[in-house]
Amino acid sequence: TDVKMEKKTMELLFKKHSIWVDIVTSFGCDKYIAEDIVQECYIKIQLKLKKGLDIKYKNDINYYYIFKTLRTLFIDLKRKGKNIHIVGLENIGNLEADIDYEDKYRLVQEELNTLYWYDRRVFLLINEGESIASLSRKTNIPYYSLYNTYKKVKKKLLKKIL
Repeated sequence: TDVKMEKKTMELLFKKHSIWVDIVTSFGCDKYIAEDIVQECYIKIQLKLKKGLDIKYKNDINYYYIFKTLRTLFIDLKRKGKNIHIVGLENIGNLEADIDYEDKYRLVQEELNTLYWYDRRVFLLINEGESIASLSRKTNIPYYSLYNTYKKVKKKLLKKIL
Protein backbone atom coordinates (compact mmCIF):
# COMPACT_ATOMS: atom_id res chain seq x y z
CA THR A 1 0.00 0.00 0.00
CA ASP A 2 2.97 2.34 0.48
CA VAL A 3 3.78 1.97 -3.22
CA LYS A 4 0.18 2.80 -4.13
CA MET A 5 0.24 5.87 -1.90
CA GLU A 6 3.56 6.97 -3.41
CA LYS A 7 2.18 6.51 -6.93
CA LYS A 8 -1.02 8.45 -6.13
CA THR A 9 0.98 11.29 -4.58
CA MET A 10 3.28 11.50 -7.60
CA GLU A 11 0.27 11.52 -9.95
CA LEU A 12 -1.24 14.42 -7.98
CA LEU A 13 2.10 16.19 -8.20
CA PHE A 14 2.38 15.66 -11.98
CA LYS A 15 -1.15 16.97 -12.60
CA LYS A 16 -0.07 20.34 -11.23
CA HIS A 17 3.10 20.49 -13.36
CA SER A 18 2.25 23.83 -14.99
CA ILE A 19 1.63 25.38 -11.57
CA TRP A 20 5.08 24.27 -10.35
CA VAL A 21 6.72 25.65 -13.51
CA ASP A 22 4.89 28.98 -13.04
CA ILE A 23 6.10 29.15 -9.43
CA VAL A 24 9.72 28.64 -10.48
CA THR A 25 9.47 31.19 -13.32
CA SER A 26 8.17 33.67 -10.74
CA PHE A 27 11.58 33.33 -9.03
CA GLY A 28 13.10 34.94 -12.12
CA CYS A 29 14.32 32.20 -14.42
CA ASP A 30 13.26 31.20 -17.92
CA LYS A 31 10.84 28.39 -18.69
CA TYR A 32 13.52 25.87 -19.74
CA ILE A 33 15.43 26.19 -16.48
CA ALA A 34 12.14 26.14 -14.58
CA GLU A 35 11.28 22.81 -16.22
CA ASP A 36 14.64 21.38 -15.13
CA ILE A 37 14.14 22.57 -11.56
CA VAL A 38 10.66 21.05 -11.43
CA GLN A 39 12.04 17.73 -12.71
CA GLU A 40 14.71 17.82 -9.98
CA CYS A 41 11.92 18.48 -7.50
CA TYR A 42 10.07 15.37 -8.68
CA ILE A 43 13.19 13.29 -8.14
CA LYS A 44 13.72 14.68 -4.62
CA ILE A 45 10.08 14.19 -3.68
CA GLN A 46 10.00 10.63 -4.99
CA LEU A 47 13.10 9.72 -3.00
CA LYS A 48 11.57 11.21 0.12
CA LEU A 49 8.28 9.41 -0.47
CA LYS A 50 10.17 6.11 -0.59
CA LYS A 51 11.58 6.97 2.83
CA GLY A 52 8.07 7.52 4.18
CA LEU A 53 7.50 11.25 3.80
CA ASP A 54 3.86 12.25 3.44
CA ILE A 55 3.39 15.49 1.49
CA LYS A 56 -0.37 15.35 1.29
CA TYR A 57 -2.56 17.98 2.87
CA LYS A 58 -6.13 16.79 3.20
CA ASN A 59 -6.76 15.23 -0.26
CA ASP A 60 -4.29 17.42 -2.11
CA ILE A 61 -0.58 18.23 -2.20
CA ASN A 62 1.05 20.37 0.46
CA TYR A 63 1.80 23.41 -1.70
CA TYR A 64 4.02 25.00 0.91
CA TYR A 65 6.33 21.98 1.00
CA ILE A 66 6.60 21.93 -2.80
CA PHE A 67 7.18 25.70 -2.87
CA LYS A 68 10.02 25.38 -0.32
CA THR A 69 11.60 22.50 -2.27
CA LEU A 70 11.42 24.42 -5.57
CA ARG A 71 12.79 27.56 -3.94
CA THR A 72 15.70 25.64 -2.39
CA LEU A 73 16.56 24.02 -5.73
CA PHE A 74 16.43 27.43 -7.44
CA ILE A 75 18.71 29.02 -4.83
CA ASP A 76 21.15 26.11 -5.09
CA LEU A 77 21.27 26.58 -8.85
CA LYS A 78 21.96 30.30 -8.45
CA ARG A 79 24.76 29.62 -5.94
CA LYS A 80 26.38 27.14 -8.30
CA GLY A 81 25.99 29.60 -11.15
CA LYS A 82 28.16 32.15 -9.34
CA ASN A 83 31.04 29.67 -9.42
CA ILE A 84 30.77 29.08 -13.17
CA HIS A 85 33.08 31.16 -15.34
CA ILE A 86 32.45 31.16 -19.07
CA VAL A 87 35.59 31.26 -21.18
CA GLY A 88 35.31 32.04 -24.86
CA LEU A 89 36.84 29.56 -27.28
CA GLU A 90 39.10 32.23 -28.69
CA ASN A 91 40.89 32.46 -25.32
CA ILE A 92 41.65 28.76 -25.01
CA GLY A 93 44.28 28.36 -27.70
CA ASN A 94 46.51 25.34 -27.15
CA LEU A 95 46.50 25.18 -23.35
CA GLU A 96 46.71 21.39 -23.09
CA ALA A 97 50.11 21.31 -24.78
CA ASP A 98 51.47 23.73 -22.15
CA ILE A 99 50.51 21.60 -19.13
CA ASP A 100 52.91 18.93 -17.86
CA TYR A 101 50.40 16.58 -16.22
CA GLU A 102 53.05 14.15 -14.99
CA ASP A 103 54.84 16.95 -13.17
CA LYS A 104 51.58 18.21 -11.62
CA TYR A 105 50.71 14.67 -10.50
CA ARG A 106 54.17 14.25 -8.96
CA LEU A 107 53.80 17.57 -7.09
CA VAL A 108 50.41 16.53 -5.71
CA GLN A 109 51.74 13.14 -4.59
CA GLU A 110 54.75 14.73 -2.89
CA GLU A 111 52.52 17.21 -1.09
CA LEU A 112 50.11 14.45 -0.02
CA ASN A 113 53.04 12.50 1.44
CA THR A 114 54.04 15.47 3.61
CA LEU A 115 50.57 15.77 5.14
CA TYR A 116 49.52 14.43 8.51
CA TRP A 117 48.03 10.93 8.00
CA TYR A 118 44.54 12.00 9.10
CA ASP A 119 44.40 14.92 6.67
CA ARG A 120 45.68 12.75 3.81
CA ARG A 121 43.21 9.91 4.55
CA VAL A 122 40.18 12.23 4.83
CA PHE A 123 41.12 13.96 1.59
CA LEU A 124 41.65 10.71 -0.31
CA LEU A 125 38.39 9.14 0.91
CA ILE A 126 36.30 12.18 -0.02
CA ASN A 127 38.14 12.72 -3.29
CA GLU A 128 37.45 9.10 -4.27
CA GLY A 129 33.71 9.70 -3.95
CA GLU A 130 32.82 9.05 -0.31
CA SER A 131 30.35 11.67 0.80
CA ILE A 132 31.29 13.76 3.81
CA ALA A 133 27.94 12.99 5.46
CA SER A 134 28.32 9.21 5.15
CA LEU A 135 31.95 9.36 6.30
CA SER A 136 30.81 11.38 9.30
CA ARG A 137 28.16 8.80 10.17
CA LYS A 138 30.60 5.88 9.78
CA THR A 139 33.38 7.42 11.86
CA ASN A 140 31.42 9.59 14.34
CA ILE A 141 33.65 12.51 13.35
CA PRO A 142 31.70 15.77 13.07
CA TYR A 143 30.68 16.72 9.52
CA TYR A 144 32.27 20.17 9.67
CA SER A 145 35.57 18.76 10.94
CA LEU A 146 35.75 16.48 7.90
CA TYR A 147 34.59 19.26 5.57
CA ASN A 148 37.18 21.72 6.87
CA THR A 149 39.96 19.13 6.65
CA TYR A 150 39.06 18.32 3.04
CA LYS A 151 38.81 22.01 2.12
CA LYS A 152 42.16 22.81 3.77
CA VAL A 153 44.00 19.99 1.97
CA LYS A 154 42.39 20.81 -1.37
CA LYS A 155 43.41 24.46 -1.03
CA LYS A 156 46.98 23.44 -0.14
CA LEU A 157 47.21 21.11 -3.16
CA LEU A 158 45.79 23.70 -5.54
CA LYS A 159 48.28 26.28 -4.29
CA LYS A 160 51.06 23.77 -4.99
CA ILE A 161 50.11 23.11 -8.62
CA LEU A 162 49.00 26.59 -9.72
